[in-house]
Amino acid sequence: MSPPGKGCLQCGMATEGLGCQTQGPLSELEKAIDVIIDVFHQYSRREGDKDTLTRKELKLLIEKQLANYLKHVKNQVSIDQIFKDLDNNKDQQLSFGEVMLLIIRVTVATHEHLHFCEDHQQQHQHQHQHQHNH
Repeated sequence: MSPPGKGCLQCGMATEGLGCQTQGPLSELEKAIDVIIDVFHQYSRREGDKDTLTRKELKLLIEKQLANYLKHVKNQVSIDQIFKDLDNNKDQQLSFGEVMLLIIRVTVATHEHLHFCEDHQQQHQHQHQHQHNH
C-alpha cells in the first residue's frame, strides 16, 4: 500500500488514475464510500476547480442530496454559515476533506436521531403494553 496521497489506496499503485481494480467485490461500506466520492464529484465539477465546491455547488449539493436530513437549511444565510464553518483554510472553496466534515456531522446527528426515535418508540410500546395489562 502506498502512503496516503502518494498512490491508490485500493491497489497500492504508486501512480493514480491508471484504472485501478479492487481485489474483490466491494463491501456495503466500501460501496457507500464510493457513492460519497461520486456525489462530491457530480457537484465539484460544475464550476471553478474541479475538485472543490464553491458556495453555489455546496448549496446545490445540500438541496439535492441532503434535503431530508437538512430540511432547516433553506436560505442563503444558512448556506453561507455552513460554508464558512467548513472552509478551514479560508480559501473560499471546499475540498473533499472539508465537505466530509459536513457528511460526518449529518451522519452522527442522524445516528443519534435514529436512536432517539427507537428509544421513544420502545417507551411508547412499553407504556401501551403496561396500560393493557392492568
